Amino acid sequence: MCGILGQIERNQKVDETMFHSMLQTLAHRGPDGEGLWFSEDKKVAFGHRRLSFFDLSELGKQPMLSNDQNVVISFNGEIYNFESIRTELVEDYPFCTQTDSEVILAAYQKWGLDFLSKLEGMFAIALFDQKKQQVILVRDRFGIKPLYFTLQDDRFLFASELKALVACPDVPKKMNPSAVMDFFVYRYVPSPKTIWQNIQKLEPAQYLVLDLRTFQQSTSYYWTLSESKDKKGKNAFSQEFQLEFQKAVSEHLRADVPVGSFLSGGYDSSALVLAAAHTEKKEEFETFTVGFESWSGSEDQFAEKLCEELGVNNQKVTLNEESLTLLDLMPEVYDEPIADISIVPTYAVSQLARRSRKAVLSGEGADELFLGYHWQKEWVEAQKKGVFSFFRSTPQLKTFYAKSMSMGEFNRSELTEMFTESYHGAIDEDIHWFYQKHLRSELSPVKAMQYLDIKCFMGELVLTKIDRASMANSLEVRVPFLKHTFFESVFRHDVSAYFEKDVAKLPIYAFLKNRIPDALLQRKKQGFVGPDSYYMNNAFYRKELAHSFLVKDGIVQQKYIDKQLDIAYNWRLWKIVVFEKWYARWRKEISI
Repeated sequence: MCGILGQIERNQKVDETMFHSMLQTLAHRGPDGEGLWFSEDKKVAFGHRRLSFFDLSELGKQPMLSNDQNVVISFNGEIYNFESIRTELVEDYPFCTQTDSEVILAAYQKWGLDFLSKLEGMFAIALFDQKKQQVILVRDRFGIKPLYFTLQDDRFLFASELKALVACPDVPKKMNPSAVMDFFVYRYVPSPKTIWQNIQKLEPAQYLVLDLRTFQQSTSYYWTLSESKDKKGKNAFSQEFQLEFQKAVSEHLRADVPVGSFLSGGYDSSALVLAAAHTEKKEEFETFTVGFESWSGSEDQFAEKLCEELGVNNQKVTLNEESLTLLDLMPEVYDEPIADISIVPTYAVSQLARRSRKAVLSGEGADELFLGYHWQKEWVEAQKKGVFSFFRSTPQLKTFYAKSMSMGEFNRSELTEMFTESYHGAIDEDIHWFYQKHLRSELSPVKAMQYLDIKCFMGELVLTKIDRASMANSLEVRVPFLKHTFFESVFRHDVSAYFEKDVAKLPIYAFLKNRIPDALLQRKKQGFVGPDSYYMNNAFYRKELAHSFLVKDGIVQQKYIDKQLDIAYNWRLWKIVVFEKWYARWRKEISI
């Protein structure tokens, strides 16, 4: 797990001092070392910050060159099946290291871009093919690992995080008003936009090719989820799940350093820890949990019960309302505003885990896969009752999903009321354009809902949150439920194989049954959040917005903030505070 950076110049040499300075902004993603590579003409530079897990020797350093010195790689992530790919290639390629990075180089040399279909893992990959004079960027199928880029006339830049790109003094720092509106609608800035007008995200399951001869770029998707009519009985499906799940967890535990796990005591993380306990020595495995003061729902109590039952060591960090001061760090951690309410506890538990581990497992993807969210269950029941009988035209799903996701709804009217007139032109005619983009009318109604969650809620909010919060603490988070072959096999099946109204996440329930205490098995689902009281303190919002730079600089109307404070609409206020803190951090650098 690492941080990557690249700069390609068409007409001049890369400023090596500035490039190194940009790379230093990613030091938290790779504190174990750094590497720099420059082409002979100094027009192409690749940088790498290393967080090492395999082949900890100097041979594993990046950027790395292929054995014929033609292809350069700077790679962030883990390829969990690299050993099996290596076996396919060993007769064609003289390997010098035990790394997945070198396997990617060899696979590209052998199969070209078709090598992408071979990879299982999480990754952001940059390749420079010197013979073809092409730079290739690739992002993993679900968007677990980030990748940003910008093309400005005769300069192309890419990096793992926005902070590395905006550290370049020649990159204009113009706030994207359209992205600002999106943030208030979605709680995040959706791909391919970023909060900066001239910088984009590479989308999940997408690759980009930059031709250095013409300086033209093109993007393509290399993977998508599909549905089939596969039907399997619940018992048979459950048995298949358990075998494949155990295999996925075992693969994600591979490293030359110890791996731990986040643990909430809920189904997903409990299943991970249970599976890991069969692979690792219990006395060496550790879990990490967040607790909250004065809250009966604090998850540390459930996590400790499970660890006591399994004989696993658990560590916890306890938060209180004062912990919201960590919000002041979030503009640096995330680079652009993100208003998920678990950004603070995710950061805190990552900080805790890094004290004794470089990598942990986490349960992202399980809810999307097995319909664990309340809005998914509502949609399933609505389908059964025929409430949405005209689904195939898809507007009802879009409306339903937008309402479910809003958490402090901002429609066109609210945005017009909140922002000053000069920003009204940035409000999209269809403010839910991103949901529209990912509607798949050829899927069955429930699968279409799952697909929206995978591409929108999970891909843009959940995975961004977990990557930045963990990597800010130099911690790698591995997500076994997002092994794509495993995910595909579940998605292909009829919903009846893995869903029952009264049994949450049926296959995981079957995996846990009779293996963990009933008190945990019967526990009601709880999101990774603190008590509502932490986020519904009007005095906190009043204090944080008392001297708003957004108001001072003529962006947001003071009367709108006053109105939300008067009616105590806390979720809208939460978004406003998150954006206020981002803006306060960056306002002096924003160019008009």
